[in-house]
Amino acid sequence: MLVALVIRLVLALVAVGGAQPVLGCDLCAIYSAQEAQGNGKGFFAGVAEQFTDFNTFMSDGHSAPNPDSEYIYSLSSQLFAGYNFNKRFGVQFNLPLIWREYGQVAAHGSEFGPGDASLTGNVQLYQKSLDEFNFTWTALGGIKFPTGDSSWLGKPDFAVGIGGHDLALGSGSFDGLLGTGFSTRWKKLFFNGQMQYAIRTEGDFQHQYANDWTWTGGPGVYLALQDDYTIALQGTVSGESKGKDTYGGVPDNDSAETIVYVGPEISFTWSENFSAHIGADLPVSYDNSGEQIMPTYRIHAAVT
Repeated sequence: MLVALVIRLVLALVAVGGAQPVLGCDLCAIYSAQEAQGNGKGFFAGVAEQFTDFNTFMSDGHSAPNPDSEYIYSLSSQLFAGYNFNKRFGVQFNLPLIWREYGQVAAHGSEFGPGDASLTGNVQLYQKSLDEFNFTWTALGGIKFPTGDSSWLGKPDFAVGIGGHDLALGSGSFDGLLGTGFSTRWKKLFFNGQMQYAIRTEGDFQHQYANDWTWTGGPGVYLALQDDYTIALQGTVSGESKGKDTYGGVPDNDSAETIVYVGPEISFTWSENFSAHIGADLPVSYDNSGEQIMPTYRIHAAVT
């Protein structure tokens, strides 16, 4: 089953081959189709994919043996649709579909279902456009709804490095989302970045995910910059950071983490109606509390 899903993902990546990356973890970050703004009034829609291989065992920020061969394979598909009221204001709805396979030497399992949906508003705060230079600054705010299955939060941990908070598809909580992003271009060189901050509340089983900060950005170059299409190559630095979750107000010592990734990304736009991207991330810095299975790599792609 895993091989078939990975093959399907790779084929999807080759097919889509957007201008904005997929952010962070399955539960907290949302894909924001900011490249859909600025094109005037109208509807937009798309899908964003992220596959993450959790296969690195960490203990208090240090690599450690993984004697039970614990692992998680996570594929998150975010379906999104929105409407731009004009070139400055828009709304977007996201519904993630999450598949996870997990296991260790003695047991294996899988989960599939919808994650926590979100509704956000997007605003273009500032834009400056010249022939060889432009700059855009955007912001978003919204709410995440408890639509995903949170039953794993009420079960015992699956393994030493795999807890219920790692396998739950939802949080059982209403959470706030804030974010901002920018992009600037001079001739064929560009630099963009964005960040999101999730404000978490207590959910099911008295579990509360810690507030989560995700970010991404980096420099790039347009390999082609034509009136009707663009092709760009970018080097990105991305990451996420969160503190310890709590159960009934008691900290979970196996839940805090900070991860920094680097990797390449290729993006493509055609006219004002289509954009796509494909990228890969490798972690270059880990910091975590307790014992956790951490990402070994991730692949992401999107089409709008």
